[in-house]
Amino acid sequence: MEINIHGSWFVTLVEDSPIGPIRLSMTMIMGWVVLIVLSLLCYFLGRNLKVTNISKRQAVAECIVEALNNFVRGNMGDKFDKYIPFIGALFGTAVVSNLISLFGGLWSPTADLNTEIGWAAVAFVLITYYKIKANGFGGYLKGYLEPLAPMLPLNIISEIATPVSMACRHFGNILSGVVIGGLIYGALGAANVALFGLIPGIGEFIGAHIPILKIGLPAITSLYFDWFSGLIQPFIFCTLTCIFIKQASETD
Repeated sequence: MEINIHGSWFVTLVEDSPIGPIRLSMTMIMGWVVLIVLSLLCYFLGRNLKVTNISKRQAVAECIVEALNNFVRGNMGDKFDKYIPFIGALFGTAVVSNLISLFGGLWSPTADLNTEIGWAAVAFVLITYYKIKANGFGGYLKGYLEPLAPMLPLNIISEIATPVSMACRHFGNILSGVVIGGLIYGALGAANVALFGLIPGIGEFIGAHIPILKIGLPAITSLYFDWFSGLIQPFIFCTLTCIFIKQASETD
């Protein structure tokens, strides 16, 4: 296993091939893990559904579906119901990807900007599609010249900035949590060795083998950097996606 300059782990599958080394990044591996987890969860919640005498499992599934319906309809209206599965899949993937790093220090796919860029690219295609559908292709191109033709470069930058800012906002918050968490763990580990190392004998053993200072504080900081940020960022990303698609569908 090797590590690249961005700190994202990858595994070399084939070293010598006609096209060079074939590598599989940890982002790709964990991305598939997230999809498998979500698929199993959907299967578990969606099997053996009943109309009456429903189980607690089905009640949970119905609450999730109802909340998702209300979220999409509240931001986009009833005419965009066909995007409820898309927004639900996007939100679920983002949440699981963000929180999976809590389990044994697994690599979070959202700590790689490529993941968010992919999501933002899909959103950008949908936004552009509805702009063209609402205003026609000619009207869409004309929008880049408003209010004046010299504004063309700035309008192009503004258009591209929408998905880029969405991706970078999500990525920056998740990566910062990973980095800060690592720094806190490293600093507490060094402090543990230094502090207990002042005590001869048993203190040196405790400092080297029992990370007492790592108990408590990392869990407190994790509430924000992992749990709060890991839940709020998907909510923001999905909200912006809904709002931008709805705005794009309206005639200028």
